[in-house]
Amino acid sequence: MSEPSATQYAVRVSVPELNVVKLKNVLLYMLERCAGKPNLGEFVLNKLLYFCDFNYYELYEEHLTGARYKKLPYGPAPENLDNIITQMIADGHLKRVKTTYQGFPQIRYLPLVKADLTKFSAAEKTVIDDVIQQMSDWNANMINDYTHKDMPWLATDEGDYLSYNLAFYRELPYSVRVYNNEN
Repeated sequence: MSEPSATQYAVRVSVPELNVVKLKNVLLYMLERCAGKPNLGEFVLNKLLYFCDFNYYELYEEHLTGARYKKLPYGPAPENLDNIITQMIADGHLKRVKTTYQGFPQIRYLPLVKADLTKFSAAEKTVIDDVIQQMSDWNANMINDYTHKDMPWLATDEGDYLSYNLAFYRELPYSVRVYNNEN
């Protein structure tokens, strides 16, 4: 009996590897679609990225951006996002704006270039669009409360990285995948 070849079994990669180009384009695309919304500051943007990444992983068992998310007191935040945004500002792709929203200080980002949509598959774009449609109008409190009831957040200790595999333990309304009860 011969050993199965690598092509016979799909291997789910649970340890993410950051795809900086993809992350930059997801940011630009989300900002293009949402930059005019007064609620969309840095805080809400972090949560939208989280749901794009974890929803995509739950559906396709592959990473969208490959960002690693840490459990911080106010929700998951992608590792190294500050450095990536700083580079995008230096490259003239984003502008940082300090403002207020509902009486609180807010940092917003305005896209200065268009996202390269050729970097997305149709499935990736659909997941991003679905997250934008569902959550981009939520204020910081609403998205924070919602995030804190999602299984990857609940099952992770403060300061640790959220495991993408925890997306498979989500229940409604968080789960985005239809599971066959026989499996």
